[in-house]
Amino acid sequence: MRDVTPDVPALRRRSFLKHTGALGAAAAVSASLSACSSGPESTNDTGDGGSGPDRTLTAVIGYGNDGSWDPTQTASAFCMAANHHIYEGLLDTDPISREPYAALATEVPKDPDGTSWTFTLREGATFHDGEPVTADDVVFVFDRILDPDTQTLAKGFFASWLKEVRKIDARRVELVLAFPFPEGLSRLTLAKVMPRHVFGRPGGWDDAIRGKAIGSGPYRQTAHHPKSNTTFEAFDAYNGPRRPAFRRMNWLTIVDAAPRVAKISGSSAGAQIADNIPYANIGRLEAGGLTVAGGAGMNNLFLMFNTRHKPFDDVRVRQALHYAIDTEKMVQVALKGHGRPASSFLDENNPSYRRAKTVYDHDPDRAKALLKEAGVKDLSIDVLAVNVSWIVDCLPTLKSSWDAIGVRTTLSPQETTAVFTKMDQKQDYQVVAAASNPNQFGVDADLIMRYNYGPRNLWMQYTRWGSDPVARQLFRDMDRATREPDPARKKTMIQDYIDVVAEQAVLYPVVHNELMTAWDPKRLSGIRAQPYPGINLLQAKWA
Repeated sequence: MRDVTPDVPALRRRSFLKHTGALGAAAAVSASLSACSSGPESTNDTGDGGSGPDRTLTAVIGYGNDGSWDPTQTASAFCMAANHHIYEGLLDTDPISREPYAALATEVPKDPDGTSWTFTLREGATFHDGEPVTADDVVFVFDRILDPDTQTLAKGFFASWLKEVRKIDARRVELVLAFPFPEGLSRLTLAKVMPRHVFGRPGGWDDAIRGKAIGSGPYRQTAHHPKSNTTFEAFDAYNGPRRPAFRRMNWLTIVDAAPRVAKISGSSAGAQIADNIPYANIGRLEAGGLTVAGGAGMNNLFLMFNTRHKPFDDVRVRQALHYAIDTEKMVQVALKGHGRPASSFLDENNPSYRRAKTVYDHDPDRAKALLKEAGVKDLSIDVLAVNVSWIVDCLPTLKSSWDAIGVRTTLSPQETTAVFTKMDQKQDYQVVAAASNPNQFGVDADLIMRYNYGPRNLWMQYTRWGSDPVARQLFRDMDRATREPDPARKKTMIQDYIDVVAEQAVLYPVVHNELMTAWDPKRLSGIRAQPYPGINLLQAKWA
């Protein structure tokens, strides 16, 4: 990702969180969406949505629906999950295996190691407004992603390896790669094809950010009420590979844990599926006849340090604070055993995982020695934390661990919007504790590391670390690994630079945890719990 530049004033005016919904949590959008809402159709009290095959599926999402809906920008859990039902890429990926399959394109390229991929669009594919999907729409989206003067989150996933996208004719496009990059096939799901005639108009991208969604996928958006719910209807003209099984869907956004669990509980439950289930509620929900399943992946509590605020410019101080944390206690008490202390930036299930050379096992004596070596005493820390429920559960262990080594610790949990508005305004801070899950975008390690680290991305702006000599060398090492053609060698190169990331501990996970989804098996089948926020119902159906 590139810096926000002076010639992109619209992106300077808005916070990164507002555009991306970063961290899969709620990002405030103040304007109502009269342009894309059909009015106050129904919000939270939907009951079971009727009966028969045309009844409404009601889902509860534990994250806000008021982040950016622009597929080139968003990292919002709710919006990304919804967009997978509304839009299509040339290729999309299975939500669990992450294997690519033909979506708008007719087939997956037979030569993933080539430097040119040609795609033919599915015959008869139309957008929800009835207009045909054309090669011009594909080029329109990729031109935005690759535009050097436009800041998008998606740029960080494509710009390093994709040179350009060319129109061949009305139904064919060619993707020209800078070098062989087979991992790029699975990333094409992040380039959702959008209608140029809608979003190419003046103000079109602002409409996308605020929630206007018109794609070619199996479901069309019928209403959108920020901070309340978003509704969907099966798109009758859809002729793609994953047909809609539900006539209507109503997705509720309920960020607070207690009402979210209540909505799916008991004989009068108003929803059939919910994500982000608190660990303490698993037994009760299972006793009530629900299936509760988890997915372990990159979801993590991380610490981010302001390296321009002394003494956090000293790597020994950052390391000391990590060594001080009783991560085993955090896993057992806060996560009820559904997690692991981080032993690398990557989770242990990642194909590129290797235990890092620096692992922050609980070692308070070493923590105190490092602080003494750095000449730091009487340290007081105000932890700026997001108020995601499971993060809040972890904070007392963080405080008690730091208090135990003589670091006076104050906890300041706030809405995610408030935390990252301060980051975007470049306000001073010491330490941020928040949640992240790059698995929303994919599982390849190059993608994950570029999401978090890179010479021009916003995380490095937040940490104020990007100009550090160690950081500059890290970025060069990352570029070399991306271009490495040998898979085994590439894997080793990535693991080696992750060792540097672990040692520096500028933005680094404390624990990786499991995400839980609950559903009523008497009503739904084909549900698979995913290890990242949100839900995917493209292969689900009524039981």
